Amino acid sequence: MLRSTYTTEGVRGLLDEGGSGRATETEHLIARLGGRLESLYFGFGSADTYVIADLPDNMTAAAIRLAVTASGAVETEVIALLTPDEIDQATRQKVGFRAPGA
Repeated sequence: MLRSTYTTEGVRGLLDEGGSGRATETEHLIARLGGRLESLYFGFGSADTYVIADLPDNMTAAAIRLAVTASGAVETEVIALLTPDEIDQATRQKVGFRAPGA
């Protein structure tokens, strides 16, 4: 998931292009990198956009974040989302962690 906040410059661009224009550009960017846009929402609060995409790998997610943030129009955070099956696999791994002071 990419959670983004527009800078003042980005808001000006959004006012010019509209939400549909930004959604189309986002979908094309993700597709060019071998991914698929699952959903894009605009929101109120700490972030302006929430994008869920199926990307080939974490490097692709990092590349998108770097390019988008370097534009100066958007600040972006990448959040890895895990499926229930992936969490099931994680719970079966033996970690052997000792808590501090234990």
